[in-house]
Amino acid sequence: MNLKLGVPSKGRLMEKTFAWFGARGLDVRRAGSDREYAGLVGGIDGVDLVLLSAGEIPRELNAGRIHLGVTGSDLVRERIPAWRDRVEELAGMGFGQADLIVAVPKCWVDVETLEDLDAVAAAFRATHGYRLRIATKYHRLVREFLRRAGVADYQLVDSQGATEGTVKNLTAEAVADITSTGDTLRANHLKLLSDGLIHRSQATLFRSKSAAWTAETRAAFDALSDRLGETAGR
Repeated sequence: MNLKLGVPSKGRLMEKTFAWFGARGLDVRRAGSDREYAGLVGGIDGVDLVLLSAGEIPRELNAGRIHLGVTGSDLVRERIPAWRDRVEELAGMGFGQADLIVAVPKCWVDVETLEDLDAVAAAFRATHGYRLRIATKYHRLVREFLRRAGVADYQLVDSQGATEGTVKNLTAEAVADITSTGDTLRANHLKLLSDGLIHRSQATLFRSKSAAWTAETRAAFDALSDRLGETAGR
């Protein structure tokens, strides 16, 4: 059995992943046309490249169907319960950076912190009879973060796209979403809470703890780790 390395199948994330491995002496590339989901790993024996969407890679790592995978650290934390028991972070790759944050309308001039948000949420429920809505696609991470911060009287509403527009569209009162520059937040008249940073995400190389680690796959992993040097541990 060969070691299976899952990488993003398209876009800048794929290109930067290929370049990251290339800078470390590994020829990781797509095989055939851009429409083919097959790839090659040159410069090392016993490694198969598996092209997947970034969102599929946490699932495959968790199931043990791939040994290594490159995806956002936010996706692993969101999609794998007790993720530290299932995967190991080997290396932050220095690209794909984005912050998962809590943001509220800029016109809420008295709301700057999570404590303020908790007070507003309580007043909102008392006034309107239902909980303040926070739009997000990161339900696990947001719920755990707000629980630790002591924020109550809110409800999460699912948003798989254009999350920042939900406040303007009156389907939520606040948002929890990924941002890299903050431009979309500002364009939608939203502001980040001063203590509203949930997670700083980046593309990360992960190792599955549930994959079949045979003598062959361990030998390939050791050889790969030697190529990556101090970047990835064993």
